[in-house]
Amino acid sequence: MPFDPERRHRRSIRLKGYDYHQAGAYFVTVCTQDRACLFGEVIGGEMRLNEAGQMVHDIWNDLPSFYPGVQTDAFIVMPNHMHGIIILVGQAPVPALRNHP
Repeated sequence: MPFDPERRHRRSIRLKGYDYHQAGAYFVTVCTQDRACLFGEVIGGEMRLNEAGQMVHDIWNDLPSFYPGVQTDAFIVMPNHMHGIIILVGQAPVPALRNHP
């Protein structure tokens, strides 16, 4: 879906000139399309994840095993979005390969 400035009136909260590739802790929010409640529901003040919500939860926890240099911190899955803190720590140097006789 192409960006429609008439429909979307958000301003960027990104810091101008900041290199978001560098190591640091970043707060991220990911929303479902059209804010559809796909991840579960809040019952009695507690989030109850459905199968899709549990999948989001599990994938967040597994990110460090798939991406070297990434750590995860606090996060929460809500009915139509998730918030989390992702930490880019940089990738450990890969040792040089040596020729063996």
